[in-house]
Amino acid sequence: MIWIKRVVKVLATLVLSCVFFLMLLFRNDISKEEVDQKYATPQSHFIKVNGQNIHVRIMGQGEPIILLHGSFSSLHTWESWQEELSPYFMTISFDFPGHGLTGPDELQRYSIQDYSHLALTLAENLGLEKFHVAGNSMGGAVALQMASTRPDKVLSLNLIDASGAPIPSVRTLGKDEEKSSNTGLIFKLTSNPIFAKLLLKCTPKFLFAMNMKEVYYDSEKITGDKIDRYYELMLRDGNRKATLDRLSIPRKYDFDFDVVKMPTLIMWGKEDKWIPLKQAYLIENAIPGSRLVVFEEAGHVPMEEIPTETVAEYLSFLGVEIRKDYLKGPNYLTHVH
Repeated sequence: MIWIKRVVKVLATLVLSCVFFLMLLFRNDISKEEVDQKYATPQSHFIKVNGQNIHVRIMGQGEPIILLHGSFSSLHTWESWQEELSPYFMTISFDFPGHGLTGPDELQRYSIQDYSHLALTLAENLGLEKFHVAGNSMGGAVALQMASTRPDKVLSLNLIDASGAPIPSVRTLGKDEEKSSNTGLIFKLTSNPIFAKLLLKCTPKFLFAMNMKEVYYDSEKITGDKIDRYYELMLRDGNRKATLDRLSIPRKYDFDFDVVKMPTLIMWGKEDKWIPLKQAYLIENAIPGSRLVVFEEAGHVPMEEIPTETVAEYLSFLGVEIRKDYLKGPNYLTHVH
């Protein structure tokens, strides 16, 4: 009987320790008003699209460029790019539903097709006849979907560490390829039912710091402000639940690469741990005439990690001459056919 009491005591101690640990990690949602006040800017607009209030940031004038962020991110990932592009182009970035200041969608329209339809409708509402599209990660897949659905609208494509690469000899992405793309820790945790439920209320900040170390090559460029931004935008009222709902939707791509004939620039961080470089070559082979630029010292979000080098390459692709003493030359390897 004594050993039974000892076992019970040990188990009780473990349970209490777990409860205490979870209490330390417990985080309430941050209200929409508080997040808006901190992260909205003078260029922020909330535009009604398909019944949703979409957070949109518009800067500059000229030919429009639509900028599409990746999973777990927000339009803030394009801040440096918008500053550099806006003297030459009208730049439009926005938070996808379930992200940033846009918040959740009551109808749970979180698929690649849903996001593509949203972006095209937003462009129509803004009176944009034609536009350039740049997308990172999940946003790259949305850009591909837009180009496949309405190739007549898309002037050019810029795919940055994009998801959606075709499997060799097959032009749709299957489950095996999807798993190979979503190799980050955050994807593994959210795919586990137990951890997924815990993350709804117990979301540790160190998880976001670890997540950023996965997507950045140079960890010294990860600032406390960036970690706070990613973390607090995820805690925005409804975003955690929306993220789990979005990730529970089977990832299906419906691209027709045969119609993607507009000028296409593919940009990739050589040290990408989430979507490996081999995916870039598959996309390049699927889009005849596309050009691939590989940045050696960059990870999954090169436009955020090395904005100067990447935006200089993009501006050159768009035909804008930049003074050599204005932007530092990029350190990259160019893949030529």
